[in-house]
This record gives sequence, structure tokens and C-alpha cells, in this order.
Amino acid sequence: MSTFVLVHGAWGGAWIWRRILSPLRAAGHEVHAVTLTGDGERAHLRRADISLQDHIDDVLGLIDAEELRDIVLVGHSYGGMVITGVADALLARGTGRIKQLVYVDAMVPLPGEGWGAGHPPEIVQARLAAARAHGNALPQPDPID
Repeated sequence: MSTFVLVHGAWGGAWIWRRILSPLRAAGHEVHAVTLTGDGERAHLRRADISLQDHIDDVLGLIDAEELRDIVLVGHSYGGMVITGVADALLARGTGRIKQLVYVDAMVPLPGEGWGAGHPPEIVQARLAAARAHGNALPQPDPID
């Protein structure tokens, strides 16, 4: 059986996965749904300087604390950026912990792309400003060269 780590999209939380937790567990899988810093029940930790790296670290922290192996990383929407970063970090450590990456209606970055890739910098900055004006923090995009 596999170990699933489920990562939600922007402004979500672990709650988005509640309908699939029981069926996966009933099939014999170990399942962990992560809530990223600043979202869901961790909204009280929201701050303007949350980065993609913070969210990658959230997932790495879970994987390390639970000593997970044979991981199927599942990312929804923005969570695709997060699971890609997690996979890269684990590969850099030389650990063979990842079994599979699953992108569910998610961003799938090309090598070297940040989450703002494919959008002109002014669009990314306008979306960040609008989100902040409404009290929502988005991770800072990686620099666009």
C-alpha cells in the first residue's frame, strides 16, 4: 500500500480532501492531508511574507516528522507547485521517498519556473495586491527574469 500526502491549493486547507480520506484508508493506504501555513485552520499564521518555500517546508516537516516512505504526493491547483518543490528537495537529499507525483487540476511547473510563470509580471503583481487588499496572503512569486 501507499502513503498519500495531500496538498491543497491556494486559500484551501486539509478539509478539501475530507471526502477521499476514508475511501483511501479503507483501501489500506496511509493518508496525510496537510494544511499550508496561513490557510484553513492555520489562517491565524497568515502574513505577507509567506513564500512557496514556507509551504514546501510545511510538507517536508510532515514527511520528516512522520518518517514517511513510498509517498504519493498529490497537489491540487497551487499545491502542484508545492509538491514539485517537495520532490526536488527530497531528491536533493538523496532520499528515494517519493513513489509518485499526482497533479489534480494543478500547476505543473517546468524546470526553473516559479508559480507566476506564464503570466506577465504586472499581472502577478496586480493579483498579489488584490489578494492583500482583501486580507489574503499569497506566497511571493519567484523572481521573473
